[in-house]
Amino acid sequence: MADAQTPGRGGETYAGAGVSIDAGEEAVERIKGKVRSTFRPEVIGDIGGFGGLFALDLARYRRPVLVSSTDGVGTKALVAQATGRFTTIGIDLVAMCVDDLVCQGAEPLFFLDYIAVGRLDPDHIEQLVEGVAEGCRQAGCALIGGEMAEHPGAMEAGEFDLVGFAVGVAERDEIITGSTIEVGDVLIGLPSPNLRSNGYSLARRVLLERAGRPLDGPAYDGAKHSLADELLAPSVIYAPTIAALARAVDVRGVAHITGGGIPGNLNRVLPKGTAAEVERRSWEQPRIFGEIQRLGQVAPEEMDRVFNLGLGMIVVVPPGDAFKALDLARSQGHRAVEVGRIVAGDGTVRLV
Repeated sequence: MADAQTPGRGGETYAGAGVSIDAGEEAVERIKGKVRSTFRPEVIGDIGGFGGLFALDLARYRRPVLVSSTDGVGTKALVAQATGRFTTIGIDLVAMCVDDLVCQGAEPLFFLDYIAVGRLDPDHIEQLVEGVAEGCRQAGCALIGGEMAEHPGAMEAGEFDLVGFAVGVAERDEIITGSTIEVGDVLIGLPSPNLRSNGYSLARRVLLERAGRPLDGPAYDGAKHSLADELLAPSVIYAPTIAALARAVDVRGVAHITGGGIPGNLNRVLPKGTAAEVERRSWEQPRIFGEIQRLGQVAPEEMDRVFNLGLGMIVVVPPGDAFKALDLARSQGHRAVEVGRIVAGDGTVRLV
């Protein structure tokens, strides 16, 4: 009788080694419509080529500079894996990349993803790409390429990793560098209702391992949603609002609050001779952060440098533009608040 994996032969096959070409082809067919839904007019061709093609309209710019970013979703992927819920984590991936681009005043143009799995399941891939496509639509960038890789032996079935790459464009003389920030400038905070994609190793250790909280149980006492809902809530994508602010007011600096927290990210935009004071009571901190701190007996300083604590972006503007910036951000759906000031100093950020 012929070998079941290779008719007429007894030799080894790729499928026998754990890689299914057929499953990969099925996954590609499933995601084509989702990918096309993100296309901008500059996209050339269709998916399936060896490279994504994007025709930058140079007539729109005087001195264009391409800005790039890459990131992943970290151990938030383990929460998605544990729950079998994969449709939103792609939004997190896009957010982590495009919200870095806009910190320098760049418009996100296109995005590529890389999905590594232990075993390629077309349903799984379809859900992951669904989230990436939704993130791209929110950000206004095109998903023009990607890669799916099956890694039997290196990863178990059900395990996955998700990485993204974004490219944007900015006018050279409009790149936001923080160099024009002055003492007295105002800090505008754009709230984040959740952890976004940062600090999950500590959050998982405290909530799931130390406290033994079930993912299908309440997020905290009195919560009407589960801990899984809380931990898998997708990141807010701030890119369109930051772009709108940059067109309307004098945006002097933008800090994306990710790993490192407020002190470790806001300091990256401060010029020499300045520091920042951030007032803790000026915004409402989501309850999940207090739960992590209480259950894990986490020191305040550790919380500050690991989590966003409820602020996803901080924008630096001159005092005369503060009210306009607040109104515009609120009109975009963000409960923006003034969270502090630029002071004289050595580049440090103090939460007071």
